[in-house]
Amino acid sequence: MIRDITIGQYYPANSIIHRLDPRVKLMGTLVFIITVFMIQDMMEFILATAALGICIWLSKVPLRYMLKGLKVIFIILIFTVLLNILLTPGRELFHFYFIRVTWEGIVLAAKTTMRLIYLIVGSTIMTLTTTPNHLTDGLEKALSPLKKIHFPVHELSMTMSIALRFIPILLEETDKIMKAQQARCADFESGNLIRRVKSLIPVLVPLFISAIRRANDLAMAMEARCYHGGAGRTKMKPLIYERRDKAGYFIIFAYLALWIVLKFVL
Repeated sequence: MIRDITIGQYYPANSIIHRLDPRVKLMGTLVFIITVFMIQDMMEFILATAALGICIWLSKVPLRYMLKGLKVIFIILIFTVLLNILLTPGRELFHFYFIRVTWEGIVLAAKTTMRLIYLIVGSTIMTLTTTPNHLTDGLEKALSPLKKIHFPVHELSMTMSIALRFIPILLEETDKIMKAQQARCADFESGNLIRRVKSLIPVLVPLFISAIRRANDLAMAMEARCYHGGAGRTKMKPLIYERRDKAGYFIIFAYLALWIVLKFVL
């Protein structure tokens, strides 16, 4: 299960999506998420599916690797589907004691599941094709107008960068701790769900100790290098829009315009 977490991971490849400016990918991901949560009919679903499929194909990231992240939220998906099916009022299809299944519940469960899956896959494309440095640089550059109202843009970007960098490190540390305890006859896979959760408690203590130690080392290293925030700092590789980035913006706004036509006109 630990190896199936893809959030914060970077998949190196030579694709047009990898070479895009991170600001373009942030804008595309934001537009896609907004449109996905407002999907109501089949034409909008087909448009979102086509856009997502083209992005996956252009990213050159294996679909199997990209879908691994869905295993982590499988229980959440099942729980969400059951709640929507059983608690949504409407035309009754099945009734057994207190269990009542409606057609509207099934439709709402399908839409909610689709939205969650598309949200995870769409966000995963951005993180798999963008290094943490480029992602935080793009976020800082995109939010730079907020500096005029004294919003801590650089601090927010730095916090995000550190968090993304710590995700694969902590996952690797968790895997090492679990393997070390399994070598000492610890069992993490047998029993019911509650027993499995209880068996993970001994993993949390050394994991928290390791995380605090790494955070302290990072803070001391930043202080030793006289880090005092983003005022006056320069970039080794500043972000500059190229022709492909302008084409990316054009495609994003074309997708948004087509979705608006399907949503409000047709």
